[in-house]
This record gives sequence, C-alpha cells and structure tokens, in this order.
Amino acid sequence: MSYLAEGTPLPEPNMDDASFWENCARRRLAFQACGNCGTLRHPPTPVCHHCRSTAVVWRQAPSRGRVYSYTVVHHAAHDAVRPSVPYVVAVIAFPDFGPVRLISNIIGDPKAVQVDMPVELVWDKVSETMFLPRFKPV
Repeated sequence: MSYLAEGTPLPEPNMDDASFWENCARRRLAFQACGNCGTLRHPPTPVCHHCRSTAVVWRQAPSRGRVYSYTVVHHAAHDAVRPSVPYVVAVIAFPDFGPVRLISNIIGDPKAVQVDMPVELVWDKVSETMFLPRFKPV
C-alpha cells in the first residue's frame, strides 16, 4: 500500500528530470552531477550552476540520510491526500554526498520525526511503472 492515498497526483517527468524518474523506476536513487566538475545538483538542470557545463553523469546516492527539515501536513492541499493527513514532508540531506537535498516523506509516526534524525531509503510503488523514494527512521 502506498504511503499517500490512491489518487494522489504523481510526478510528471519532463526533459530535465526524466533520468531521475527512470532511475527511481529501477529503485535506484541517483542524483545528477556535472560531467565536467563533478558538482552534484538536485533538482536536475540542463546546465551546471558551478561551471556552466552541459555534461551530465548520474551518481548513486547513499541509502541513508538525515532529516534536514520537515513539516507535518494537517490540512490537505488536494482532495486526494485528505485520507492521508497527517503526513510528513521532509527535506533529506545526505552527509558526505555534497549539497544535494531531496524532498520526500518520512514513513511512520509524524510526532517522532526530528531534525537530524537518521533515515533510510524505502521504495513506494505508486503505479506499475513508478516508484517514489520515501524514508523511514533508522
């Protein structure tokens, strides 16, 4: 069963982030890095903000991270998520993996979430072809 209720709008990949979602479909969390200077970036962009190169490589992220920031959603912004409130939207940092951050959800008791809490990647199958990266406390 998916973390958020059935009918929740799903990401719509575009030309900049399609490779991110293709990696997720294979249950591989990977972030875009510059093929020239190695700078990691997320969300994906066509040009490196550091050296302006258009060369791109994808680097697999660690399966563990830390809660950088979070909020507990108590009021549904979309009718489809109304059955899921309260739920956690968190910014996940990956120490020792550069400055990238990922906005995701923390599975479990929203009251237990804390800044700097260690979390582990889990994959949420939301359709036959899409898996979303979610996190659970370690």
